[in-house]
Amino acid sequence: MEKPKLALRAWGKLGGIERVSPFGSGHINDTYLVEGAGGRYILQRINTNTFQDVDGLMQNIRLVTEFITEQTRQAGGDVGRESMRVIPCDDGRLYHRDEEGSCWRVLSYIEGSVCLQKARNEQDLFECAAAFGRFQRQLGAFDASRLTETIPRFHDTPKRYQDFEQAVQQDTMGRAAKVQREIEFVRQHKVDCRYLFDLQQRGELPLRVTHNDTKLNNVLLDERTMKGLCVIDLDTVMPGLSAHDFGDTVRFGANDCREDEEDQSKVHFLPQLYRVCERGFLSQAGGVLTAREKEVLRWGAKLMTLECGMRFLTDYLQGDVYFKIARPDQNLDRARTQFTLVQQMEACWDELAPEESKL
Repeated sequence: MEKPKLALRAWGKLGGIERVSPFGSGHINDTYLVEGAGGRYILQRINTNTFQDVDGLMQNIRLVTEFITEQTRQAGGDVGRESMRVIPCDDGRLYHRDEEGSCWRVLSYIEGSVCLQKARNEQDLFECAAAFGRFQRQLGAFDASRLTETIPRFHDTPKRYQDFEQAVQQDTMGRAAKVQREIEFVRQHKVDCRYLFDLQQRGELPLRVTHNDTKLNNVLLDERTMKGLCVIDLDTVMPGLSAHDFGDTVRFGANDCREDEEDQSKVHFLPQLYRVCERGFLSQAGGVLTAREKEVLRWGAKLMTLECGMRFLTDYLQGDVYFKIARPDQNLDRARTQFTLVQQMEACWDELAPEESKL
């Protein structure tokens, strides 16, 4: 625990530090809860292998959190609980780089909040979708072009398809022969991969500020009311499409299976949970999204699920070099699960069309 305490010297204004302890369950950054005379804070060591442009990353977070704070203030909300804040170092910098090159930051701690790893019921899923819809609404007037791409071309689905084809051709691990059915499934969806990308290129979909990791555990809920308070983990905030954020919420939330399910008969896409996500998201974002954006929400669900499956399959073909695995073929099972969900979405495609009243 010596390194976190040494890093905290850059924030002398926090006062006497009484305790620093590991916090949360994130897989990218190292996170600690700091407790002291000045209150509680979150300290994080940024994973600079994943996020190499730390200046751009922290500038994104500062711009977005300050904008949300002002929106919250104007709406008469509780800025201390409904918006996260970056705590600058004593010298005014947004992060501290120690002698070993590690980069550290301090964020506000939201008191009276809880973070769920899994939805207990439909209301939890609704609150998750509503929180990310509120994120869209609060940043509706923010110019997304001001933001840096912290992970370039992150949701560029055509580029993900190219990466997949390259992995198939190289077949560095000799695994392609084993997964011809999965490879063919992706190839059958090659044209689909361009759908949202082409709409944006033609100017039919606006670039917005998107979170790009819209899971339940990135939403803080009020521990008393279990209503959404604010969105956290803003490292992947970048310019993107509203359908991407909605789609990733559906990908994780509108099913009853594990992400790495080995028995595909246990994988079920649940249209009723899709509607829960849609109602939650549009309850907050409906007023700022265009009719075209609402029309393509189901495409966001399909393509984010397909893209994730492609990424798992690509990593499997390359030897499991990106996603951590706990057992052989875990990435393959992850890919198969995503592809099964895509198939089931397609089977009820007309059922997922938006209601006219919501456009």
